Amino acid sequence: MAGKFFWVDARPFRKEVVTASIESGAAAVAVDEGRTQDVKALGLIQTIAPDGDLKPGEQFFEFEIKSREDEEAAVRVPAGAWCVVRCADWKIIPLENLVAARPGRIVAAVKNAQEARLALEILERGVDGVLLEAPDAAEVKKLGAMLQGGAENLELVPAKITSIKPLGMGDRVCVDTTSILKPGQGLLVGDSSAGMLLVHAENVETPYCDPRPFRVNAGAVHAYVRVPEGKTKYLSDLAGGGRVLVIDPQGNGELAFVGRSKTERRPLLIVEAEHSGRKATLVLQNAETIRLTKPDGSPASVVTLAPGDEVLAYFEEAGRHFGQKVQETIKEK
Repeated sequence: MAGKFFWVDARPFRKEVVTASIESGAAAVAVDEGRTQDVKALGLIQTIAPDGDLKPGEQFFEFEIKSREDEEAAVRVPAGAWCVVRCADWKIIPLENLVAARPGRIVAAVKNAQEARLALEILERGVDGVLLEAPDAAEVKKLGAMLQGGAENLELVPAKITSIKPLGMGDRVCVDTTSILKPGQGLLVGDSSAGMLLVHAENVETPYCDPRPFRVNAGAVHAYVRVPEGKTKYLSDLAGGGRVLVIDPQGNGELAFVGRSKTERRPLLIVEAEHSGRKATLVLQNAETIRLTKPDGSPASVVTLAPGDEVLAYFEEAGRHFGQKVQETIKEK
C-alpha cells in the first residue's frame, strides 16, 4: 500500500494512543484544542485541531455521507484540501463513488484495521488515507504494521553452490539498518530478481572484528535487494530512511529501515547456486566476514563455501520495472 497514510483520532486525549501513533508511523493525530503541545512533547507528528497543524475548515473538511447530495458536496471540496468522509452504515458504494469522482485527497473514517484495508483498496485505487476513530493502542499498531507492509512470508529453498570465482575490485554496498538483526536473519539479494540469496547479517562473533548486528554487507552496487510490498531496489539506490525486508531462515519477512548505506571499493567474488535447474548468482565482497545462510539458519563465510555446499535461496519469475514485478519476456544472465 505504497503512498497510503493514516491519521488517528486520540480524542479525548490518551497518551498511550498518541504514543502508539508516533511509534507506528501515523501521519497525524486528532486532539482537542489546547492539546497540541501535549502531543508535541511526546514526539514529532502533525496534529489535527483548531490550533494544530491541520485545521478543520481550512486544510480539511468533514462529511457524513448519507445521500447522493452528501457525496456531491464532498466532491466539490477544493482540490488542495483533504476530504474526510464518514459513511453512515459503513457502505462501500459511497466510497467507490467518491474515489471515482474526486481526483484525490480523500480520507475515510474507519473503526479498525480491517475496515481500513477495504477503504484503501476500493476500486484498486482506494482512498488516499484513513482516519482511525476510537482506537486502542493495539489497533493503532495493527494498522501501522499493515500499512508499512513489513509482514511477508517467502518460500526459501536450499540451493547448491555450483561455482565461486574471484572477480577483482568493484563497488559493494553495506546496508546499516536501524534494527538489531537476529541470528539467521539477513537480506535477500541477487544479480537477478529471478534468483536471490539470503545474505546473513554481520551479527557473528569472530576473533578478528566486533559484530555489527545491524549490518548486512549485501553485495555489489548493481544487485537487487528485496524490499516490502513484493518490490525490489538496486543496492545502489538504498539510502537512509529507506525500507528493506529482513528475512529469517523460515522465509518470514519483517520491515527494517535503512540508517545508512555505504558504498566502498573492495575485492569481489561471484557466487552461483542452483535449485531444480534454476540459478541464482550474486557478486559479493571477497572477505571472510561476508556470509550466506545455510538451510539450518547458520552463517557460512563465502571464503569457506565450496561447490556442493547448500545455501538458502529464493526464486521467482524474472521481470521488474522500477522495482515492481511485471509480466514480460525477459532473459537475464
